[in-house]
Amino acid sequence: MSIDMGKPSTAGQAPGTEEPPDTGVRAPVAGDRHRLTALQGLAALSLDAMASVAYGPESIVLVLAAAGAYGMGFTLPVTLAIAALLAVLVASYRQVIAAFPDGGGSYAVAKRHLGRRTSLVAAASLILDYVLNVAVSVTAGVAALTSAFPELYGERVWICLGVLVLVTAVNLRGVVESAKAFLVPTAVFVGSILAMVVVGLFRDGPVSYASAAGHASALGEGATAVGALLLLKAFAAGCSALTGVEAVANAVPSFRAPAARRAQRTEVALGALLGVMLIGLSILIGRFHLQPVEGVTVLAQLADASFGHNAAFYVVQFATMVLLALAANTSFGGLPVLMSLLARDNHLPHVFALKADRQVHRHGVVWLALVSALLLVFSGGDTNTLVPLFAIGVFIGFTICQVGMVRHWYGERPRGWQAKAALNGFGALLTGVSAVVVTATKSTEGAWLIVVALPLLVLGFEKIHRAYTEIGERLELGRIPQAPHRSRSVVVVPVSGLSRLTGQALNAASSLGDDVLAVTVTHPAPEDHQTTEALKRDWELWKPGVELIELSSETRSLGRPLAAYVRKLAQAHPDAQVTVLIPETEPAHLWQRLLQNQRGSVVAHAVRRDTDAVICRLRFRITADTR
Repeated sequence: MSIDMGKPSTAGQAPGTEEPPDTGVRAPVAGDRHRLTALQGLAALSLDAMASVAYGPESIVLVLAAAGAYGMGFTLPVTLAIAALLAVLVASYRQVIAAFPDGGGSYAVAKRHLGRRTSLVAAASLILDYVLNVAVSVTAGVAALTSAFPELYGERVWICLGVLVLVTAVNLRGVVESAKAFLVPTAVFVGSILAMVVVGLFRDGPVSYASAAGHASALGEGATAVGALLLLKAFAAGCSALTGVEAVANAVPSFRAPAARRAQRTEVALGALLGVMLIGLSILIGRFHLQPVEGVTVLAQLADASFGHNAAFYVVQFATMVLLALAANTSFGGLPVLMSLLARDNHLPHVFALKADRQVHRHGVVWLALVSALLLVFSGGDTNTLVPLFAIGVFIGFTICQVGMVRHWYGERPRGWQAKAALNGFGALLTGVSAVVVTATKSTEGAWLIVVALPLLVLGFEKIHRAYTEIGERLELGRIPQAPHRSRSVVVVPVSGLSRLTGQALNAASSLGDDVLAVTVTHPAPEDHQTTEALKRDWELWKPGVELIELSSETRSLGRPLAAYVRKLAQAHPDAQVTVLIPETEPAHLWQRLLQNQRGSVVAHAVRRDTDAVICRLRFRITADTR
């Protein structure tokens, strides 16, 4: 058995280095059919950002509603400020993609320019955001479904888990398969929102308010002043629409060559579509003089006012419901790639760096699904329980990334670097202020959990890194080992009876060692004494040329007596390599394996725990034609 405790392979690239950005057309790369085009990347990695238009404008409106109708007049200015920040972020992440084509986004930028500890903070914030995005997206989509069909409300947790299983299954088939599956829902949603904006801007005639009829208004009364703090809170709340903008930069390796160029196009397309939709919806809010009401979303009111209460209204609602539920796909596209980079740098178990046949980081996908399922069960499928925890992590990642890019421009100093650094510095200021405001305003709603979880994740990364460092030192990784030499080998074979399996085990042991010892554990009970005597008698008749050693156990323990014997054997032969060869059967059918007594696992555990002997588990496969 070979166990690689070193760093996972990164296609010949030394850890901590990055390949230059894509500057031209490359030859086709093997496995490219399992990677994304720009259009597929927009479907696979932008669902989170696209779906945020369903709650981004509403978050702004709900905050400004505290100042009454006068406060609602600031919806468009606040949205324009968010759109300006979006433009800054898109421009920044285009540069991040070019400078860091291996993916990782904020983590990669911080690792190079701000130090390892800061990069771990960025990685932890992104992990928290991605996990929460899955839970929030699924619960929001299911909430839209249960609003239309109230009889399903009591089953919302099971529905959430069902949606999660569906998204996970699609992603386990590959990122391209997920992009193909979600391309149509994305196109329907974007098309319906853009159509709603166009129709609403040019609509002339009576406006339908049927969806809001009979619902209590959430508008503040008698307020005529809007303070800076209220505007800042509205800005911070609306910035939830920016979650998911970083996903493309995190998943650059998932694109076809030239990966960086395709990822940049996807980032720009995402920013343009998101900006147009946000600004368009805010203009409609002012044009139709909408007010937030309890039980009806602002997006539903806008669809009602633009299209009327007809089939088009329900198309928008259905498309929103589907996209919200599937927005979790963004996390499945970005987080496994980020976790693979952390694993490559020894901050997560190396298993997260492994890829399946379809370029899938399967272990990262499964881990994300399991943690998200726990969150869904913990929250009871309630969106309001999870939303206060959402978006804090992504703002921290934004800020770190922007500061890192300022350091990048200062160090590289290309032509026009001052303007680029100023742009990133301004973005860092805006996102940093937003992170502080969101954390402070939502601390009583559970945001403190993120403040606690963030440093705990960083400490976990550090502990894993120290463990890998210690293992590397023990294995003397990077050093030339001593020349191999042959030493005497003693192989111990536990047996409980004579069978074809026993013969196969002794044959294998004779090939491995100079000396072979068969060991059986006996008990003083009368019925066991008869079995032991029968084994000894059969052994003498068989004459395999291997000594059978009897170990007595008063407590019917199997592993401890054997481990004690192996330990004494090692002390008696300090220059010999002691190997314990454990013969086991492997039935043809999975259900038949449940019938096994698991003695091999018991013996292996005891020997591994109490001795330094090498353990070899010999599997004898039983097939239909075994003779």
